Amino acid sequence: MDIENHKSRRRFRKWFQRKHQKYDPYQLSQVSDGGEDESGDYLDDIVMRSMEMGPCTSTNELRIFVGTWNVAGRSPVGSLAVDLEDWLNLKDAADLYVLGFQEIVPLKTRTVIGTEDPTEARNWNLLIGKTLNEKHGSTWFTSISNPISSENYQYVDSPDPESTINVSSHTGSPMVEQYEMPKSGSKYKLMASKKMVGVFISVWIKSELLRKYCISDVKVCSVACGIMGYLGNKGSVSVSMTIEGTSFCFVVAHLASGEKKGDEGRRNHQVSEIFRRTSFPRSPRIPTDEHISHPLTILGHDRIFWFGDLNYRLYLEDNSARQLINKLDWRALQEFDQLHREREYGGVFQGWEEGAIEFAPTYKYSSSNCNRYSGGLPSKSGEKQRTPAWCDRILWYGKGVTQLSYFRSESKFSDHRPVSALFSAQVEVEKSTNPKVVSLQTILPAIPLPKATEQSNNAEKTQSTLQSLLVKDIEASQHIEQTGRTNR
Repeated sequence: MDIENHKSRRRFRKWFQRKHQKYDPYQLSQVSDGGEDESGDYLDDIVMRSMEMGPCTSTNELRIFVGTWNVAGRSPVGSLAVDLEDWLNLKDAADLYVLGFQEIVPLKTRTVIGTEDPTEARNWNLLIGKTLNEKHGSTWFTSISNPISSENYQYVDSPDPESTINVSSHTGSPMVEQYEMPKSGSKYKLMASKKMVGVFISVWIKSELLRKYCISDVKVCSVACGIMGYLGNKGSVSVSMTIEGTSFCFVVAHLASGEKKGDEGRRNHQVSEIFRRTSFPRSPRIPTDEHISHPLTILGHDRIFWFGDLNYRLYLEDNSARQLINKLDWRALQEFDQLHREREYGGVFQGWEEGAIEFAPTYKYSSSNCNRYSGGLPSKSGEKQRTPAWCDRILWYGKGVTQLSYFRSESKFSDHRPVSALFSAQVEVEKSTNPKVVSLQTILPAIPLPKATEQSNNAEKTQSTLQSLLVKDIEASQHIEQTGRTNR
């Protein structure tokens, strides 16, 4: 080891002499040990590679829960908290909960064309927060109405970081709701929330991750593509956010209903419209460049999740579908699924992924809140005749995403069953390094630099200190050689 360190010092000395001859008051350039390659290429390569090093990147894993539920216009009351806890599967807690709802208000004329009423969205957020946090021993306070304007959310640690949550959005003038939080601290915090008529998204994250990761550029966009192509009875709300070096997009959609031939084409068209019209403005701190100045689109993100009541039905007669359901033959039934066919033949979502469906169709159940599908034979008076279908779906796109589970819950709250998926998603975390310090530590393992030198940003002082060390090293080497000759 001493021999290797000695050789390392000698190689560095030669390289340093050649690079800094004009600064050498001690005539270091005339010193030569002989027998070594004097080109300095070896050290040039090491130092140049070190100087060109970018930030060191590591990959972490996040557990992301994605859920969708059409709640049929019903308010979150009664014993729904029990159903919600079952849906969120809190025994297997996730780092991020992204929840999409459809029809949180009845799709009537006054709700579709009237002014947005935030009441139902606030009530759902309160129930979600209560369910997530009381499960972990935290209390949950009521919300307060305090609109503020912001297009970005950046977590900033403060003496009381849990006193408020900023939820960012943009659709014209951004309106943000502020929620009062427990002083003792909650396990999950509301990151983003947006409602468009009945379509609603709510994103929650573990509080500890706000301190562990840099989370920025949280933005929301809504696209209405219902009646006449521009009313909000159908459409999407989306959240864009960046966690460290990885961008995420979550799209909740409610697409056109109907099981007549050709209705799948209307759904495909609405998907195209949502792709075309969803955009998120770039953060002002990003340098202006022709390649990055445009708004961020859905497909511009690293990891994308698209979920909701997509309303794709079955290419199958009602009785035949019910026979396969009674046999629990999900694989055979899925061969007639419209979304499966459209993806396969290039109609929509080419290149996207969906987990294997190993659960019963989620729509449409009887209005009497039971486990019986609506219609069929014999049918009850006034009941709608609907062929059961997997209307509620979760898809994803992008590398670094692994689906851990895909399931439905059994709440009888609405005529849809809630659907959930748990994912493991990779997040790239950059760790900044000082390449000069790295190169010196690599090249000079046996020469400890004074603490003052390591902390100095003055290049001349650092150079002078290194020269002083080299002079001492040369004198020590000469002394060793003279001693060796005398002993011989």
